[in-house]
Amino acid sequence: MEHRETEGEPVVDRTRPLGYEEWREARDGLLARYPFLHYEAVGASVLGRELGVFRIGSGQREIHYNGSMHANEWITGMMLMVFLEELAEAYRQDGLFMGLSASRLLERTTLWLMPLVNPDGVNLALHGLEGTGDLSSQLREWNGGRTDFSNWKANIRGVDLNDQFPANWEQERARRDTGGPGPRDYTGEAPLVEPEALALAEFTQIRSFDMVIAFHTQGREIYWNYRDQEPAESVVWAERFRKASGYVPVKLAGSDAGYKDWFIQEFGKPGFTVEAGFGINPLPLQQFPTIYREAAAIMLEGLKG
Repeated sequence: MEHRETEGEPVVDRTRPLGYEEWREARDGLLARYPFLHYEAVGASVLGRELGVFRIGSGQREIHYNGSMHANEWITGMMLMVFLEELAEAYRQDGLFMGLSASRLLERTTLWLMPLVNPDGVNLALHGLEGTGDLSSQLREWNGGRTDFSNWKANIRGVDLNDQFPANWEQERARRDTGGPGPRDYTGEAPLVEPEALALAEFTQIRSFDMVIAFHTQGREIYWNYRDQEPAESVVWAERFRKASGYVPVKLAGSDAGYKDWFIQEFGKPGFTVEAGFGINPLPLQQFPTIYREAAAIMLEGLKG
């Protein structure tokens, strides 16, 4: 696919879902238009699709946002790509971003974005068995014989990537009590055995971020704690996010092995899961403007430090 370089025309297409090919097209377009963006590959999916991160900013404080960890939550990857584009454009123009100086924001904070954690799963949810090759019959069986994969959450091996992190993984496996691979809730055979989860964990360990937010859908909620291991500032941040977005902070119990759980446990720093939008997954594209506006307010608040 060719990326669009027409001056003033958005690079990230808001009119169609963001699958892997659309993400690559947008990636190339953003890197061409904004040469100050840094991009690097940090791994590959089960099917060999590139797992990539963007960096914008030069501040000593480093934060990370990710999306599309669950396949049918592909709209979160779109949110992150649009946010990156709008922030980059404001920075290029030395202008305001959502009412604040983009250059000042990015002098204080460096933002790392991984919009598409689960590219195989996202493509499966959007395009069905197209391109799955030898896996197609197994995937259909895991999906109960259905060829509609629009509600698939897992990766291409039927593992829920947000149940793959070494934070009381054994308890989560027992709680889920799933028989094996499928559309959702299967933890895998051990933590970090899926390449997408491993790549995200290794990237996070290298950077040792000051804060992370994993964007999911839906419910308009903010999960900010983990087994009382979170720092005191986490609840303060959650309240800031509430004021910015209207989302409700929730002190979660009975959930383990998620990315933010592991981040809090491993680093003792603020980690969040934001459940964007409201409705039934996959959220319809028509809701994107509202979902983006609310989630972008949280992303901006995180940037402010």
